[in-house]
Amino acid sequence: MPSAFQSIVVVGAGAVGSYYGAMLARAGHRVTLIGRAPHVAAIERQGLQLHKAGTVEAVRLGASTEIDAVREADLVLFCVKSTDTEAVGREVAPHLQADALLLSLQNGVDNAPTLAQLLRCTVVPTVVYVATAMPEPGVVKHFGRGDLVIGPLDSSQASDAALAQRLQAVVDAFATADVPVKISPDVMAELWSKLMVNCAYNAISGLAQLPYGVMAGVPDVVELQRAVVREVVAVANADGVKLDLDVSLQAMARIASAMPAQFSSTAQDMARGKRSEIDHLNGTVARRGVALGVPTPVNQALYALVKLVEAARGQAVAKPS
Repeated sequence: MPSAFQSIVVVGAGAVGSYYGAMLARAGHRVTLIGRAPHVAAIERQGLQLHKAGTVEAVRLGASTEIDAVREADLVLFCVKSTDTEAVGREVAPHLQADALLLSLQNGVDNAPTLAQLLRCTVVPTVVYVATAMPEPGVVKHFGRGDLVIGPLDSSQASDAALAQRLQAVVDAFATADVPVKISPDVMAELWSKLMVNCAYNAISGLAQLPYGVMAGVPDVVELQRAVVREVVAVANADGVKLDLDVSLQAMARIASAMPAQFSSTAQDMARGKRSEIDHLNGTVARRGVALGVPTPVNQALYALVKLVEAARGQAVAKPS
């Protein structure tokens, strides 16, 4: 069956964007990755090296460093770091077709609303459940899962019958690439649930530089994670998003079993000396907690510790003699 999308472009082709781009390209879809120069050069030279299920496949697909490569896209996968959402959104806006569909494959709960204010095309919140890494330019490693959840951003989108058909077209296109996609009537609750999991794992994995499976083997760390979850659920509920505490605690626990070898994206950023998305993870919970009068001491502490490490990076820190 021919795809409803003639040109798929990934904006911000890091590990996540490159993985989904590769999966779609190997299924026969026309895909272009927009990424950094070393990544693009490696892809042009030898294809994107996809490590998955014990095999390595060189996937041939388009690659560019130029943002205007998005101009012909009818489906856009927006995968930039949350810290860059507004800047890249403004940069990409003049080049997007008005009838393009943009999926925000990003951590945090505020990216899709931000993009919707900046862009004339339809923005769809997307929850990403995948464990990937990009150890070097042109190479993507897949460690687990890979499913997506999409859905309407607000009540206006929810009542749009034409959009419902386009969302189904997304499901069908990704199905050809063996990527399960679910349409949720309350995708923002799904995003808050993903935020809850990220808050429970990302900072701790980053500060300790350890994978999820090791974290799960330390009871005191698991209790720390459970405290994080309790705070996130309280903030979400106060913000009008209904999360069930028991369900959330169970979901958090399952992640370590599903992805025991996974280092969080925050851990990967910290190891490379890059700015993390902590402002949009535990930082978001701490800020919303203040605004809503909900105490979040554990999230605030984890947020502050990651910010401390980032602030000290590159500085000469005096040590006691």
